[in-house]
Amino acid sequence: MNEHLILMEPVRLALQGIVDRMQSRMMRAAYSSIAREGGDCAAAVFLPDGRLLAQARSLPLLLGSLIPAIAGVLQRFPAEQMADGDAYLMNDPWSGGTHLPDLIVVRPIVVEGATIALAAAILHHQDVGGMAPGSIPPNATDIYQEGLRIPPVRWRQGGQIDRNVETLLTANSRTPGNLLGDLNAQWSAVSQGASELAALRQRTAGPFNAVCDALIAQSERLTREALRQVADGTWRWEDQLDGDGVDDSPVRIAVELRKKGDAIAIDFSGSSPQTRGPVNASPSAMMSALLFFMRSLAPQAPNNAGCLAPATWVLPEGSVVNPRLPAALNARTATVKLACNAMLSAWSLGASRDPLASNAGVATVLSLGGARADGQRWLFTEIIASGAGASADADGTSGISTDVGNARNTPVEVIESEAPVRVNTYAIREGSGGAGRFAGGQGVRRVYQLLEGHGSISYRGERHVSRARGSQGGGDGSPSAARIERADGRIDVLPARARAEWSAGDRLVIETAGGGAWGAPDHTLAAPLNPST
Repeated sequence: MNEHLILMEPVRLALQGIVDRMQSRMMRAAYSSIAREGGDCAAAVFLPDGRLLAQARSLPLLLGSLIPAIAGVLQRFPAEQMADGDAYLMNDPWSGGTHLPDLIVVRPIVVEGATIALAAAILHHQDVGGMAPGSIPPNATDIYQEGLRIPPVRWRQGGQIDRNVETLLTANSRTPGNLLGDLNAQWSAVSQGASELAALRQRTAGPFNAVCDALIAQSERLTREALRQVADGTWRWEDQLDGDGVDDSPVRIAVELRKKGDAIAIDFSGSSPQTRGPVNASPSAMMSALLFFMRSLAPQAPNNAGCLAPATWVLPEGSVVNPRLPAALNARTATVKLACNAMLSAWSLGASRDPLASNAGVATVLSLGGARADGQRWLFTEIIASGAGASADADGTSGISTDVGNARNTPVEVIESEAPVRVNTYAIREGSGGAGRFAGGQGVRRVYQLLEGHGSISYRGERHVSRARGSQGGGDGSPSAARIERADGRIDVLPARARAEWSAGDRLVIETAGGGAWGAPDHTLAAPLNPST
């Protein structure tokens, strides 16, 4: 036992280094700017029974989703039947995936003929088919309009690609070169992880399995200790989406936290039924919000499955947080972010005398595609940040992706090198954060101009109607806005989720929401706001 204790910290650090290097390798090798520059990808390693062993420090929106993805792969391909050099591929939300552009690659780590772990990489691909370039149609009404749906399949055997699978993939993508390049980046990442973890296993020999179990138990123990520090109670929080892309009616996201002793129940039963539009989030997508929330309780704990042990959760079937097939769900990002924000806000009511103001909860996903004057096609996708909520001792941060979304912005130079688009403005959106003793973080303003040809716009925003709430008398953040300023002077205002066409000379203006403020502007504290109103 003493040997296990001595090895725990070196092994923990070694595991964290392995997954972070997997992440870096994937980003360096990626073809698509959304992964290479924006970091819309993630890496992790698992034990052969499916327990999370370690995860990279980016991207939370994807990291938690790898847990059910691994379970889906193992259900079809048991670990004991895997061989060195095999790789498995999937994106099906009803088999553990998130939405269709997020392809997941899993490689077994084999030592002396036995699978000792699994290396996994997930990456948002530029296009996997469907009714709109970029495979994120904001007006989709079922999964079949969103692209190619892939249940767990064997993609490589003995390191060799199954050409039938490759042919099927490329036939369904508008950017087959990018798709294959990004898949190779994922293969490179999991192969590096497999090599490094196999070497770590050889160095630690016998105690490796026991040390892994001890690290998971340590994460559970520290998370339960953090829960015990807070008095028992029940806390609720509600928020809403600005429609579903098809209907403008608000979509409710409601959570109830019930904390008792060293355990917590998380119940989303008050949330709206599943929607016709694509804001539905599968349980695997919601797992990202849950994992982020539970990790935030004890951030010093080892970065593994142990933090989930104290939690039970309810995601009612047929709801926006657990839709039935064939629901559309490519726009699940806003739902997951507001669900995560709701958990953090509800928890702050019980854990703090000074609850935090709400984050803007917006990660705008923009996919632009089209044809140049000579007919050459182009396509890119990027993520635009918003503002963080303020706290009792600091302003909120401006222009940042909060909670589950820590994707980076795509540099202007990259956008302009990949597409006939000029970015006329990229700036902090002054005045968008809530006013208060501590101001809410401010959103971002981006202005794009199409230089030649024509193109399509798939816009997935949020907070066009609802606002990030202030706390303790602080003001709410400003809502988002988007519009197309036509070359002939016309202005087309876009709703929170929209598809549109534009032509050379047109400008697309996107302004993201600000975070809520903390404390009344005159430095006097008003009565706490009712979080359910």
